[in-house]
Amino acid sequence: MGTLEPIAVTICKRWLNPVTAVISLALCSMYFGVPLSPQYFALAFVASLLTGQIVGPTMPLRGFRSASSVRTICEWACVVAVLLTLGFLLNLGDVFSQQVLLTWFLLTPALFLIVKRVCVHAAVTLGAQTSGAVRHVIIGVNEVGLELARRVELGLHPSQFLGFFDHRNSERLPDNARHYLIGHCNEAAEYVRRNAVEAVYIALPISTAPRIAELLQDLRDTTASIYFVPNLFAFDLVQARCVDVNGMPVLAICDTPLQGTSALLKRLVDVALSLVAVAILWPVLALIASAVRLSSPGPILFKQKRSGLNGEEITVYKFRSMTVCEDGPVIAQATKNDQRITRVGRFLRKTSLDELPQIFNVLEGKMSFVGPRPHAVAHNEQYRKLISGYMIRHKVRPGITGWAQVNGFRGETDTVEKMRMRVQYDLDYLRSWSLWLDVKIICKTALSIFRDQNAY
Repeated sequence: MGTLEPIAVTICKRWLNPVTAVISLALCSMYFGVPLSPQYFALAFVASLLTGQIVGPTMPLRGFRSASSVRTICEWACVVAVLLTLGFLLNLGDVFSQQVLLTWFLLTPALFLIVKRVCVHAAVTLGAQTSGAVRHVIIGVNEVGLELARRVELGLHPSQFLGFFDHRNSERLPDNARHYLIGHCNEAAEYVRRNAVEAVYIALPISTAPRIAELLQDLRDTTASIYFVPNLFAFDLVQARCVDVNGMPVLAICDTPLQGTSALLKRLVDVALSLVAVAILWPVLALIASAVRLSSPGPILFKQKRSGLNGEEITVYKFRSMTVCEDGPVIAQATKNDQRITRVGRFLRKTSLDELPQIFNVLEGKMSFVGPRPHAVAHNEQYRKLISGYMIRHKVRPGITGWAQVNGFRGETDTVEKMRMRVQYDLDYLRSWSLWLDVKIICKTALSIFRDQNAY
């Protein structure tokens, strides 16, 4: 993705948090008199990379709280968790001073918040004092044009909005845009030339292609930069963005959010959490396995074919909670007071402890800690024909818990409407995925284990 921001703003957004983390580590080392050895330089390098990927931008849009205090602290906690996991796996406990690390972990989020406040204030102040504000107009008074006008004004760099052009008269426009109307679309090119307009945003619907082509032809006789803002809100978008295909820009309409470094980061977090979970929970796993074995005849683990990433068939593990192990073309979902559920199984299902063996699915790379819940292959074949967009949920690895589950759509889906709502939450997860959202879902899952009335 390109940017229209001044280079100073771009650099601050990208590098200020990583640099702050490195400076914070150096200050802590100096305070405790610990020399900056090559190991500390390596730690600073790894921390800067993780901070750049996990912690939100230092300079959000003016008026937006996209990087609130709580969110910044939680994002830094994720960085700390990854660093501690790496230190544990590489046996680096004696390499670094515990005083330095503890102080660094506590001091850095406070520095993030201070630096953000100072930078935003400085950017707004400098922008107000700059006389070279970018003069721009928007062609098209519609939902896209109005939203664009609002967002341009929220930017930290100076900008002067001159008004709208539209092919309709003022009586047909929304009330909040009538006094901004400059003239008809045919008059836009002459206005741009006469008033030294530097940027023109075309927000007309794609369906008006002939009118757009005529406008572009007229605007070629100006020096203004021209940007086309298509009305893609008309489509059901999943991770819409502009991508590069060997030098050719392509607009992604439906894609996975886990590409490149995002996929690597999520996988590293999954592996780290899985190893920690196995190390901590192995006594619980052994105890549950013994209880299942003694409670009723049958295997300890229930294995079922389910649909995973890109719809491929995977084997999902669970502690057996029923007297049957169904895995055929027709599978009956568990219902309230289901006679197939054992006494131990009822407790396991209520507390989601029957899902613990899926930690090994995560280690295998077949599942993730957070993602859409995997459905049985038989249910997939049933619902893909009834619910539009159902298969899009398989653009990411299925999860032990998910956005739908923490929003009340866990357990039996006895109607198509319930499944449609679950799928809608799954698609919302794909649209807005972030590591912060994963952390939020894990926390909400932990808080709702004993309160979920839909688990049986």
